[in-house]
Amino acid sequence: MKNIVICLTLLLLTCGAVQAQKIVIKSGSLDPIKSEKFFNITYDYNDVSVGKFENEEDYINKKVSEYNTKEPGRGDRWKEAWIGDRKARYQVSFEELLNKTLESNEIYVGEENTDSKYTMVLKTTFIEPGFNIYITKKPAMIHVIFKVVETANPSNVICEIISKNNPGRTFGDSDLDTGIRIKEAYAKCGKELGKFMIKKIYK
Repeated sequence: MKNIVICLTLLLLTCGAVQAQKIVIKSGSLDPIKSEKFFNITYDYNDVSVGKFENEEDYINKKVSEYNTKEPGRGDRWKEAWIGDRKARYQVSFEELLNKTLESNEIYVGEENTDSKYTMVLKTTFIEPGFNIYITKKPAMIHVIFKVVETANPSNVICEIISKNNPGRTFGDSDLDTGIRIKEAYAKCGKELGKFMIKKIYK
């Protein structure tokens, strides 16, 4: 009984630490894209802060040094995976859930749609990697800026949306890998942005 109480307490503390997801339009409107069905998409990871680190590079350097000290080469492999997960995991998950949410309205978003009138730009501004140490866990979280720009003139921003506190978590111990937690945050972000777009465009 005592162990059950402890586990429930830890679960409540973990859940309570998660801030509510928030999506708001900072500028512009989605109305101009109402008649469009295909969109290009690009990703921007410049100027990202990670956890308590203002600069992602400082976070990477610290992790590489720590891991290489424990096992030569481990830090370098970790860095390669950290960067590689962007295209291999995060972007795939984001697009998959975004398109799944938009498919009922016959809208498709993909990097191959370079001739589309509009391009969506997903800029990541913050990543909380989270952790899972069996007895307790903290979900990953991302903040992003989502823009719709004119493909032929990217400086023409049609709409800018701020999406904060996108959580990344799974049940059980399937998210021991940092990349899996963050991938789930991008999936959640894609799903909620898709729902937000439908609500605003087809209101």
